[in-house]
Amino acid sequence: MTSAEMHVDTYLSRIGFTGASSLSLHVLRSVHTCHLLSVPFENLTVHSGGRVELDLPHLYQKIVKQRRGGFCFENNGLFSWLLSTLGFQVTLLSAQVKSQLTGFYGPPCDHLIIMVSLDGHRWLCDVGFGVPGFKAPLSLESSGPQEQGHRVYRIRKHITGMHFLEWQREENRGVDGDWAEIYKFTLEPRLMEDFAEMCLYHQSSPCSIFFCKSLCTVLTAGGRLTYIGRRLTCITFPTERTELETTTRELQDEEIPGVLAEKFGVVLNSPLIPKDETITPPAVMY
Repeated sequence: MTSAEMHVDTYLSRIGFTGASSLSLHVLRSVHTCHLLSVPFENLTVHSGGRVELDLPHLYQKIVKQRRGGFCFENNGLFSWLLSTLGFQVTLLSAQVKSQLTGFYGPPCDHLIIMVSLDGHRWLCDVGFGVPGFKAPLSLESSGPQEQGHRVYRIRKHITGMHFLEWQREENRGVDGDWAEIYKFTLEPRLMEDFAEMCLYHQSSPCSIFFCKSLCTVLTAGGRLTYIGRRLTCITFPTERTELETTTRELQDEEIPGVLAEKFGVVLNSPLIPKDETITPPAVMY
């Protein structure tokens, strides 16, 4: 399958995008948000007897035709193909995620992200990250705060050329707030095959969350829904009149397939083995 053979209308229908697909910032923002609201960030293939493959036609079948999701290499890999097919100028980038367990970063190509150049302006896109992820593209031309609902992000640039994506978690206290690093990256162009080794690592290493925990999460209109192991967590984002609300319930093994189908639209071809093991700190820290 080549770009010309991608069924763009089918893809856009899968993510709930309606309207003309013009080459504009409005469309870029819209398809980015629609993708996050429709395609889960999940690693259930790893925990149901399968292996993640980065072949784009395979990803199209999985995410678009089978209505599944994937982790960063899958969701962002396929999304970059959609953007390119729509006519956007796309560059794949390598990011290194900061571990909440160790306080260090993952290795290069730990995470796949996308840069889009449009009308002389560069935008960071990421539809494959999960809970801390941003809803709409972030400007790479600004180092100041970029608000998205109750959250605020910024891209701090270092003299070495390294960029740091930061946020203030589920709050916004302005420029002087408490900024936490999410991941770091450079603007060096990458190819899909550059991520093959780390894709295998995340499926097989006890140092990776994707190997240690079965998970599925999706953005909702007012918050986020997350399944991990044998737990289902619903987060409702704060509004002017309400605070952040989190509810969690324990699941029995026999409930999980129904929950995945009803809440996330995910139906697996093979039985899922729920997993929620402790992550082993890696020997090498970055």
